[in-house]
Amino acid sequence: MNRERLHAFSLAGLLLGWSVLAPRVPRRWYPAPHVLLGAAAVATTDAPLGFRPPALTQGLRWGSAAAATVVAAVALSATLTPVRAGMAARTPPASPATWLLLHIPLGTVWSEEAGYRASLGSVAARAFGVTGGRLFTAAVFGLSHIPDARAARDSVPGTVLVTGAAGWVFSWLRDRSGSLAAPMLAHLAVNEAGAVAAVVFSRPIRD
Repeated sequence: MNRERLHAFSLAGLLLGWSVLAPRVPRRWYPAPHVLLGAAAVATTDAPLGFRPPALTQGLRWGSAAAATVVAAVALSATLTPVRAGMAARTPPASPATWLLLHIPLGTVWSEEAGYRASLGSVAARAFGVTGGRLFTAAVFGLSHIPDARAARDSVPGTVLVTGAAGWVFSWLRDRSGSLAAPMLAHLAVNEAGAVAAVVFSRPIRD
């Protein structure tokens, strides 16, 4: 195994290990450790973020188009009775505002996009090529959601497949635009739209 592939597998192992440990981090610290992990991953791999023009402009353009598509799809699916029933069965967090404005943008979107798309994506592309690196990153991203699926009692294979496919799309957006802004906007739209729908349709919180 060459050095680049060893680096890719090592970083993947660290990210998967963190996905297991993260739920055990005291909630009062969230999302600080996740934000720092994302920043550290970018710094240690020297991953390009594409946060300067013209890459940023391209990233915002592609990301906005993807985000609009996601929001429209979520809004359409929310009109279906089975989907609304599933949302109603979930209990929203005690502070929806904190969830929507802090936890999702920083604890989920930034940390995952920095860790997987920017850092692991860059390392994996050098190790396996653009296409192979994208598939490798998507697979690791899907596997990282196993602890969440188990905690929520969701289908583990289904969760891995869906999140892996989403990870592939996010990686494609980054590669196509040259900026991490594109997958960040798409990822933010997926999580925020789903979260807003869950808050709107979920059962009222009982004290």
